[in-house]
Amino acid sequence: MIIGVPKEIKNNENRVALTPAGAKELIKRGHSVYIQHTAGEGSGFPDAEYEAAGAKILPSIEATYEIAEMIMKVKEPIESEYKLIKENQLLFTYFHFASYEPLTKAMIESKAVCLAYETVEKADRSLPLLVPMSEVAGRMAIQKGANYLEKPLKGRGILLGGVPGVLPAKVLILGGGIVGTQAAWMAAGLGADVTIMDVSLPRMRYLADVMPANVKTIMSNEYNVRNLIKDADLIVGAVLIPGAKAPHLITRDMLKDMKPGTVLVDVAVDQGGCIETCKPTTHENPTFIIDDVVHYCVANMPGAVPYTSTLALTNATLPYAIQLADKGWKKAAQENADLVPGLNVINGEVVYEAVAQAFDLPFTPVEKYLA
Repeated sequence: MIIGVPKEIKNNENRVALTPAGAKELIKRGHSVYIQHTAGEGSGFPDAEYEAAGAKILPSIEATYEIAEMIMKVKEPIESEYKLIKENQLLFTYFHFASYEPLTKAMIESKAVCLAYETVEKADRSLPLLVPMSEVAGRMAIQKGANYLEKPLKGRGILLGGVPGVLPAKVLILGGGIVGTQAAWMAAGLGADVTIMDVSLPRMRYLADVMPANVKTIMSNEYNVRNLIKDADLIVGAVLIPGAKAPHLITRDMLKDMKPGTVLVDVAVDQGGCIETCKPTTHENPTFIIDDVVHYCVANMPGAVPYTSTLALTNATLPYAIQLADKGWKKAAQENADLVPGLNVINGEVVYEAVAQAFDLPFTPVEKYLA
């Protein structure tokens, strides 16, 4: 198979979908790998390392899309890329379709095969290609939140962990999944007073068992959310419904109950956000303020630490990429059930139900293509 890796062009996105080591593994199996010039530089992988692994360097994004049977990316295609995507071309990347209708409709029109990292799912319901970036984003949420609590950045002027004789900051985490767990570990390690909210009692029992004493759990419902936001200094939105739009747990009217300088970090923003007032921002302009509340809503947080993020992501994606290249997407999905829910759009039809529901589009069961 011919694999193309274009350079990411989303604002301040420095990750790359394939490392030189990954390229070498694919080439060993008889596949051809084409890398757009400087695609790996932001992550610390120069063109020369890809060439040493046997990959070929192409001068432009147009040339990369034109030659490839499978495109490997990190972030979803943006508008300037839509016209480059070909019918039957396999795109293997993060899509987050349910949060952006124009992308969904563009991929339908392209008649490409869209296999989304974020909905590849194991039998135990875990999301193996989302977990690595959720781990990075969860840890970064606290790192960034602690920074924006500083007064020069319009925060409350609170040190997350406090000092002897001064109480630490209160951190509220909405969601006890991978992002929430990693955020809690980081915040707890810095000495903050941490509360995690979730709707799953088994998950809260697990968290209560493994977390240090400065982490508490409480059932997530509107009443509890409204009470806890009044005293929180840093609030992390970490809610995920696989493939679907995130629910708004904090609504516009709740901001008036927060203290001036409270910081909101919505990690769910690439799925529509679980804080109603959040809208996607970039690393270039990461925050905005509404009602004296600081909103940090960068949609590609792990892109700020591309070396770590690229290695963490490609460790997880490469085994699946090899299967797709060796067998083609259809046979790979027939033989590995993990890949089936990853298929979101095929040849102009939406085959992932939550995406169809998000925009009231016709839904075609994926089995039509795998029979």
